[in-house]
Formats: sequence, C-alpha cells, structure tokens
Amino acid sequence: MKVLLIEDEQKIADFVCEGLNDRGFVVSHCADGDRGFEIASQDQHDIIILDIMLPGRDGLDILQSLRNDGIETPIILLTARNELGDRIKGLYMGADDYLAKPFYVEELIARIHAQLRRKEGALQHIVQLGSLQLDCLSRQISCHGQYVELTTREFSLLEYLMRSPNLVFTRGQILEHVWGYDFDPCTNVVDVCIKRIRRKINSLDKVGKMAGAIESVRGTGYRLNPR
Repeated sequence: MKVLLIEDEQKIADFVCEGLNDRGFVVSHCADGDRGFEIASQDQHDIIILDIMLPGRDGLDILQSLRNDGIETPIILLTARNELGDRIKGLYMGADDYLAKPFYVEELIARIHAQLRRKEGALQHIVQLGSLQLDCLSRQISCHGQYVELTTREFSLLEYLMRSPNLVFTRGQILEHVWGYDFDPCTNVVDVCIKRIRRKINSLDKVGKMAGAIESVRGTGYRLNPR
C-alpha cells in the first residue's frame, strides 16, 4: 500500500514514516508544498497524508487543486488542534478525514484503513470490461470519459451480460432475469432492448476502441464478446 506523506515537521514525519513502514506501508515523504503537489498530481498513491501548514503551497491549496484536477485519491489532513475552521473548510473542499496534532500513529493507521475500505467499497458498484464501465449506482455506461444513461431494463440486461462475458444466454434466460418472465411471451422485447443497448455502446465507440460487442448467437441468444 503506497502512502504519500506531505509534512514539513521532521519529527512528525520521522515517527509517521517509521510507524507506517513497520506495518507494511510503502511511504514517500515530501516536506515542501510545491513538490508535494507535483508528486500527488501523478496519482500513484493509495492515500495522501497532507499537512495544512507547509512551505510553498499550503495543504488546502494542494487539496483544492487535486480535486479540481479530478484526482480522487483519499486525503487525510493533519492539522493543529486549534484549526477548527481549516478542518471544516478542508472537508468541504474534498478531504476525506482529518487528524489533529499531536496524535498516535496507531490512530492514523486506523483512519488509513477506514479510508481504504471505503474506497474498495465504492469500487464494488463498478463493473469493468476493458475500457467499458457500467456504474450500478448511476445506471450509466462509460468509455474513455464519455457517458450514456441506461433505462432500468437496459441496465439489468447489460449488467447480466457484462458479469459473464463470452457466455451465451438464451432469450428465455434473459426474459426471466430482466423481465421476470418464466415463459416466452412471444414478443421481440429482448431483441428490441438489445438493439437499443448496442446503439448506446456504439455511440461511445466514437471516443475510442469499443471494449466489447453484444453478439447474436443464431438459434440461441446473445453474448457479450470482449474485444
């Protein structure tokens, strides 16, 4: 687990680095706000521990710039105990947590683990297939930063196919899973829905190579074939 510590007080930096290294974290330390922002902008760390008072750019300026640039790495602010206003401002600006000095490294580690668990939980609602993503909360598909919304039926059908790529599903299986029918209503409702989903996926193909295509399997049904 990679941690970036941006902290100019050497004593604090030393005991934090030692405590985190002892528990298996890989820690990078920077004592300057300008350099810290450059490193944080590379978005190569699992979490950032950020002091507010720094030489060069201060912590709140770094925080705001990172969030404006779309970097969503969890950030824990380190603050003086009397900096209530800065703590509140930092949370509104996108900080995930804060810790007032002085603190025990064990508490910092507990807060790091809490943020990492939250991050892992947030990723569970994303179904990824190559560059194609299905967001189970917003019911959108995306590819290379372009988004298209799905109807409830379209979402359920595409999720069904994306969670089992290359497997062939019959129309009967799709009808039962998506529409709740345990019989064939003798309509082309599946085919019509597939056609709409294909059109929406194809609209995303304009921004890059499509991650996959819904293929018709003659006499059987459909499958999602990753490309």
